[in-house]
Amino acid sequence: MGSREVLRDLPSIDRLLAVSGWDALPTLPHSVRVEACRVVVARAREAVLSAANQAGGQDLAAQSVNTEVLAAEAIAEGRLAVRPRIRRVINATGVVLHTNLGRSPLSTSAIAAITRVAGTYSNLEMNLETGARDSRHARLGASLARVLGCGDALVTNNNAAAVFLALSALAGDGAAVAVSRGELVEIGGSFRMPDIMRTSGAQLVEVGTTNRTRIDDYASALADGASLVVKVHRSNFEMVGFTEEVGIAALASLCREQDAVLLHDLGSGLLEASPQLREDSVTASLEAGADLVLFSGDKLLGGPQAGVVAGRADIVERLRVHPVMRLVRPGKLTLLALEATLLAWERDPCGGEIPASVLIQRTEQQLQQDAEELLEKVAALEVARAWQLEIVSVESTPGGGSSAAIRLPSRALSLCPRDGDEESLAGNLRAADPPIVGRIEGGRVLLDLRTLLPGDLDAIVESLAAMPLTTA
Repeated sequence: MGSREVLRDLPSIDRLLAVSGWDALPTLPHSVRVEACRVVVARAREAVLSAANQAGGQDLAAQSVNTEVLAAEAIAEGRLAVRPRIRRVINATGVVLHTNLGRSPLSTSAIAAITRVAGTYSNLEMNLETGARDSRHARLGASLARVLGCGDALVTNNNAAAVFLALSALAGDGAAVAVSRGELVEIGGSFRMPDIMRTSGAQLVEVGTTNRTRIDDYASALADGASLVVKVHRSNFEMVGFTEEVGIAALASLCREQDAVLLHDLGSGLLEASPQLREDSVTASLEAGADLVLFSGDKLLGGPQAGVVAGRADIVERLRVHPVMRLVRPGKLTLLALEATLLAWERDPCGGEIPASVLIQRTEQQLQQDAEELLEKVAALEVARAWQLEIVSVESTPGGGSSAAIRLPSRALSLCPRDGDEESLAGNLRAADPPIVGRIEGGRVLLDLRTLLPGDLDAIVESLAAMPLTTA
């Protein structure tokens, strides 16, 4: 039988739609079913044409047009099409603020705040006492100012937006902005600080060298007409060796003398100094004299994706009334979650209600106990026969563009496949429900206990128990 004859045997879309297997998906829209059938038929057509040029191609081609097989593939395709794009994932990588995995998990109180209001109307921009329109920024700005001890604050939809807003409002008319060459960083996704600064309309003035910048370098730029100094936190790398940089206090003093504004792009959002992290804090920067401090909401603060601008009330007001503010303002769900996160920090300044903070503070003893429990449960599974299991000492990291040099001692469950194919094992773990994302190291897959949230340990066991032996 030639390929043309086989192609004539391809089932029609209507025939595939008529199989009983669709009954298990009663809510699946008809349009999704049709598209799924079209996809598998097109795939089968390509397989037939490809098989025609291979040895034994006729048998392969015949298999490609089997109605039952294609119907099963179409149903699977339909299920996949309506599965949520963003799903729960078990983070066993050891990177607490994993950018690819959504950075900081929200606290219970932040989730509750969203749940209470998301399905209802709200007083987002209404003063309930007067019935008049109100600012969505007013209450949260006051809360931030209270928590941080500054004059005022506002919120944008992310920290890059906060930087763009500040530069547009303070230097968008082409004013010169001084920044150290060693701080012209790439913040991820190929977005580079110099590009953001130039796009805002500011005139970038690079000072110092890549590894050494002194106070005199900034002074020269200010003497030449710069009106704004930007200090950028090197969030995702560390510079060591023959280096020198100027601290916030010295820069603040210089800027006051020259009537210039000092903007500190802190990024990571650590509110107070932490014994686990060698990281500049927001309050320390403000106390040292920074006019504006900018940071992310979804990093060490532990809230939703947002950018926070805190500092002098008169400068914050200039940003608030600038046209760019309208472009970068956050939605109500972001404001709800951020407000709840701030209240959680006020209730417990040690971060006991903030999941990311709790994970960072976990002790080796706690991690060892969890590792032993996980080992015992996994070892009892039939699928575990495919692996060599052991508990190993590893190092975790805060991640998320914070504390690049910090390593946190941790424990991991090592799964070493007896067939030696750790890449396939890692892929099968990601295909589990829920997906388990570990890391490959030394020919084995490591599941780092540092980043497991409450309930993840049992979910890992359940996912592994459901894995077919053929995929382990």
